[in-house]
Formats: sequence, C-alpha cells, structure tokens
Amino acid sequence: MSTSITVDLGARSYPIVIGSGLLDGGFDLSTYVVGSDCLIVSSETIAPLYLDALKADLGDKSITSMSLADGEAHKTVATMELVLDKLVESRANRDITLIALGGGVVGDITGFAAACYMRGVAFIQVPTTLLAQVDSSVGGKTGVNHPQGKNLIGAFHQPQIVLVDTDTLATLPDRELKAGLAEVIKYGAIADVEFFAWLETNADALVARDAEALGYAVRRSCELKAEVVAEDEREAGRRAILNFGHTFGHAIEHCQGYGEWLHGEAVAAGMVMAAMLSDIDRDDVARLIDLIRKLGLPAKPPKIGVDAMRNAMSMDKKVLGKQLRFVLLEKLGVAYVSSDVDADRLSLTLEVLG
Repeated sequence: MSTSITVDLGARSYPIVIGSGLLDGGFDLSTYVVGSDCLIVSSETIAPLYLDALKADLGDKSITSMSLADGEAHKTVATMELVLDKLVESRANRDITLIALGGGVVGDITGFAAACYMRGVAFIQVPTTLLAQVDSSVGGKTGVNHPQGKNLIGAFHQPQIVLVDTDTLATLPDRELKAGLAEVIKYGAIADVEFFAWLETNADALVARDAEALGYAVRRSCELKAEVVAEDEREAGRRAILNFGHTFGHAIEHCQGYGEWLHGEAVAAGMVMAAMLSDIDRDDVARLIDLIRKLGLPAKPPKIGVDAMRNAMSMDKKVLGKQLRFVLLEKLGVAYVSSDVDADRLSLTLEVLG
C-alpha cells in the first residue's frame, strides 16, 4: 500500500509516492521514464543492495548504471563530471532519464547532471536514506559543494517522480537514521507544532525503527515540504524557512571537513543555535534541545571558534547585500527569515556554542 503526495508546480508538478515494498517490481516506474533509455546513478554501498530491485520496476527500458564513491567529501564538480562523461560515452540523447538511487549526495549530483546535460534532461529520485526521503529528494534543489562552501554550485531541476520505499531504511546505519531525524524535527519546529509534539511522544519508537512511526514521519515531512515548495519553488520567499539550522549547520560541516559531521548532525546543533538566537520562550528552546537529545543527536557543535564560524557563514546562500539572514522562530511551529539580528546576541551564541 502506498501514499501519493503531489508537489503542485503546474507543468512541473510531480508525485511523491511513499510506501513499503515499492521496489523489486512493486511499482511501475517505467511510465515516468521519458524515452526508452535510462541511466541509474547509485553509490558503492547502495547499488549492491537495491540496484537489481530498482531494475525490476523499469520493465523493458534500456538500462545503464554506474556507482559513485560514498560520502559528502565526494559531492564535487569532479564527481558530477563522471556522470556527464558516462552520458557522453553512451551517446545519450535528450530523451535519456537519469535515476538517482541512494542518499542525498547521489540525488544532488544526479539531479545537477540532469540539469546540465544537453541543457536539461529528465530525472527520477529514488531516495534510500531517511534524510533524502524527507528532504533532499523533494523540491528540485540539486548541486555540489565547493571548497569554500556547501551547495554553492547547482541548479533548480524538478524530478519526474520521487519514489520512497521505506523498506530501504532497514539497511540504514543507526547514525544515518538519526541524522535523517534532524530534518524531521525541523519540519515540526518551523511549520507544525502538533507534529513536533508527536515526535516528542514517539521519539523512542522512531529510534527503535518502528515501521509505522517512521512511515508517518516520512509522510508528514514530505507533506510539509511539498506545501512550502509549491508556494515558493525557487526560494524567493517562504521556502527559505526550510533552512532552519542550516546557516550554522553548513558552517559546522565546512569547518570540520565534509563528512566528519553528518549533515543532519550539524543541522541538529545548528537548530539549537538558531533557536537561542530567536526571541522565543526559553521553554521552547528546552523542548527542542530535549527532543534532539532523545533522538540521539548533538545539541552542541564542536569547538570551532568564532572567527572560523563567521567566515564560513559569510558564504551562506541566504546572504543578500552582504548581510547574513537567519531562519528564526517566532515560536515552535512558526518560522521566519530575518537579517535584523542583534549583533551582541549573535556573538554570544557563537561564543557559547561555537
């Protein structure tokens, strides 16, 4: 049984199909392949687990596949060029469909390659990590990192479909599962306080990989993200709230070296910093910290240093007119973007936590 959520973008609309048993012939994905040919891009870890199962969903399509090195450290222009090289070598035309099978790194690289090849070809997201299922696979953000900052090179390019088989979470390491839960917390914190309260109640079940709890967390997260993306596809306004905790989090990832702290771990600590920077009830900050800790995530960043954090944050994509903009909380469940941040309060936040 599956659930379908529509990302409503007019001619670029697409479904997020969520369920158990959707791979290995459990879903006809071939109808979303534009032509007769597709290239599956996966990773060295995921391909042995799910590549054959994905092929079973593609009917009689002509399939080529390739595997990329695992990890955020490989989310680079050079890695993306490997995908482009494969497309050129196989003489792929504009009716090729790229299929991303894996976590957020594979999805971002594959989507960016699809956006660039012949000025844009179709692609499909088949996310296998919790973080990718609830966040990076939805919304059309694609790209790679630069040595000076995270996700600085990329494009908006919407997929044909996002196919989420929650059974793939069974092979996800505990650390990766918890990292994905950081993005789930984010949705409750910025847009749905009732969902946040549900997470508080079901924290133990989520960490224990209860299938029903994880399934609901994925569905509700995708519903919330789809709603925001439909309202603001290219982050001209409200969509920026999806970056709650990310200004600090991306700085942590950059300063530590990509892959040392997982994205979700850095976002978890970054959300606490953003909440402390917000003018909200201290009890709400305490609830956020408690939930982050219950789910086994860090509530404090590593000791990086104020100057290093400030320098890294200066390359954040939300900077406009050389002014840092932060996603802050009005209260739990309500977020906004502001560049009007008290300088002393920011310094204190960085000194205490950074």
